[in-house]
Amino acid sequence: MLWTNGPGGVPGDGDPTGVLDEIARLGYEGTQLGRGFPEGDELRDELDRRGLRLAEVYVPLPATVDGPTADALDIGRERLRLLHEGAGAVLCLALDGSPDRDGWAGHAATRGAPVLTDAAWDRLIELLHEIADAARELGHPTVFHPHAGTYIETPAEIDRLVAGSDPARIGVCLDVGHHIVGGGDPVEALRLLGDRVRHVHLKDVDGDVLDRLRAGMLDGLGDAVSERLFTELGAGVLDLDGVIVTLAERDYAGWLIVEQDSTWNPPSESAAIGRRVLSAVLRRHGRRDPGGVVS
Repeated sequence: MLWTNGPGGVPGDGDPTGVLDEIARLGYEGTQLGRGFPEGDELRDELDRRGLRLAEVYVPLPATVDGPTADALDIGRERLRLLHEGAGAVLCLALDGSPDRDGWAGHAATRGAPVLTDAAWDRLIELLHEIADAARELGHPTVFHPHAGTYIETPAEIDRLVAGSDPARIGVCLDVGHHIVGGGDPVEALRLLGDRVRHVHLKDVDGDVLDRLRAGMLDGLGDAVSERLFTELGAGVLDLDGVIVTLAERDYAGWLIVEQDSTWNPPSESAAIGRRVLSAVLRRHGRRDPGGVVS
């Protein structure tokens, strides 16, 4: 939510305990590690006090077309430390945004977009395996999050990542909103990737903003997010019913993380909408409402 991840910031960004109060008040069961959150014992105590869990720590790994940068491994290790000391669940790896790919967000499959070299792919997979092995030793599963505005955004890039990485070590975090921006169909991706999807981010996409992004009327992903590319669940083009039904068909038991990178509304209002919409869809399809999670 915009509490901790919005352009320009909003009142409350500097009050992480207030954010946790709101997450619990709205009926969520957990949270990602937000900006400014405490660490270690203090974080565990704050979460326990509210009946929450640390569902995920997100790890943006810097990279160029030549692969991960020299500091990527240290960043992964530090974020793993925060996950473990906070008694968290899932380590969620991704490539960090880069200026050359940001401008291609939404049409990165077209000719001319900068892409990873073959050697870069090899280095990336090696790094992901190394971080995942360290996480597994501490009892944490690792997933990779394809993300618009990065070198792994399109369905073809996701396919290459999946084919080149060890399924016993690296799962997939399907962010349904980013998958739409990258040119994919989340329901189709869930069916094709099957059990490789072990973590899910739920966000909706404003179709008009997406059209403007693809038409070159917006200056990349950052500009589109500022225009509220990502919107409340139920307000965009996402087939949320199809996503939930497809997950139910395979008895998915992982986290459902409600995300919204920016909002025109107060953050708590958008979080409440996402919570209610998800709950209604789960009930409509006869699924138990697990409480979800918010970022």
